[in-house]
Amino acid sequence: MDHSGHGMTMDLPPFTLGRGLELSPEPFFLVGCLVALGLYGWGVVRLRRRGDAWPVSRTVMFTVGVLSVALVMCTRLNDYGMVMFSVHMVQHMVISMLSPIVLLLGAPITLALRALPVAGRGRSGPRELLLKLLHSRYIRVVTHPAFTIPLFIASLYGLYFTPLFDFLMGSTLGHLAMMVHFLAVGLVFFWPIMGVDPGPHRPGYVMRMLELFAGMPFHAFFGIALMMASEPMIGTYSSPPASLGIDALADQNAAGGIAWAFSEIPSVLVLIALVFQWYRSEQRVAKRRDRAADRDGDKELEAYNAYLASLQARGNRAG
Repeated sequence: MDHSGHGMTMDLPPFTLGRGLELSPEPFFLVGCLVALGLYGWGVVRLRRRGDAWPVSRTVMFTVGVLSVALVMCTRLNDYGMVMFSVHMVQHMVISMLSPIVLLLGAPITLALRALPVAGRGRSGPRELLLKLLHSRYIRVVTHPAFTIPLFIASLYGLYFTPLFDFLMGSTLGHLAMMVHFLAVGLVFFWPIMGVDPGPHRPGYVMRMLELFAGMPFHAFFGIALMMASEPMIGTYSSPPASLGIDALADQNAAGGIAWAFSEIPSVLVLIALVFQWYRSEQRVAKRRDRAADRDGDKELEAYNAYLASLQARGNRAG
């Protein structure tokens, strides 16, 4: 018997982590992950060959991000995710809230802008098209908090609590589109907040933290709603295969617990990254000031000392 037209059998054995991590490549995501790693590797090699440095940490981050996508889409986690709400929720949380953060820390846009060749005068190549896209009105809109935060929230409530989820799960194409959507939403939500790659919106560090915390509580509320439900809320998972040996409501409660707990993980990761970036930014500012002081003989300090001396002299005259 097939499930939802995906051609996969419904007699999966009870879920264990070992079974979930067995290879079961999904062609679209497998090719996408390989292409992403290949292009990133090409960019790094190109920089190195011309003598430019590229941080190893960024390469590691991007690779981990791609592998995290492959972990949930190219193993049997993807198969179990079709019939178990809890496993699907792990896929969703990883691909929308963990993978985007790590991918963005790899600074793929910065790498592309540095590695792609500059086209000749009056011509447009891949680098020029990328720059044009980055400065387009479309990117300004889709990365603005007024768009990204509602989209982030709607991707939960508007998908799971309407018939749309069951419709998408009814076909392989619909399921793939949903997973690509989760990844894309995560990327546009965290891109302005992470602040590694260039983008149209670069708020201060405090504002970035506020943007982060504006979306996270809704994830927690969503998880709590699933945990407190007294009956299955998602048609796709209301009658799990008997071979799994699970109860639909218990599995839904587990999915809610995963969604609730996972809302804390990106918050911690992003806060650590933001604090580190903030520290690095302050260090760069301090170095620039030191260099300026070396060049001008620290005129700013001399002027400040003169100002203090004038205040003291004025106080002595008044006394």
